[in-house]
Amino acid sequence: MITNKNNTVIYTGVTSALRARIWEHKSKFYPKSFTSKYNCEKIIWYQCFPRIEEAIEKEKQLKGGSRKKKENLINEKNPEWRDLWEEIQDL
Repeated sequence: MITNKNNTVIYTGVTSALRARIWEHKSKFYPKSFTSKYNCEKIIWYQCFPRIEEAIEKEKQLKGGSRKKKENLINEKNPEWRDLWEEIQDL
């Protein structure tokens, strides 16, 4: 999940290349995308899966859930909502 600097928007997505995808968000590689429009470039939560099908299923659950549920997941792993960009460099 990524957010903007004020943590007002939470975007949920799935990828097989996390670092590359977050870099795309940070650099606004797709300038007309939702994340570019709302300045979502701070990665605040992620989860790795052995199979893409599992990741897609989790994404569907998260997108279908409330903002409160997303906030709870973020707060468990990252209560300060800090940018995890440096953390994912070793993935």
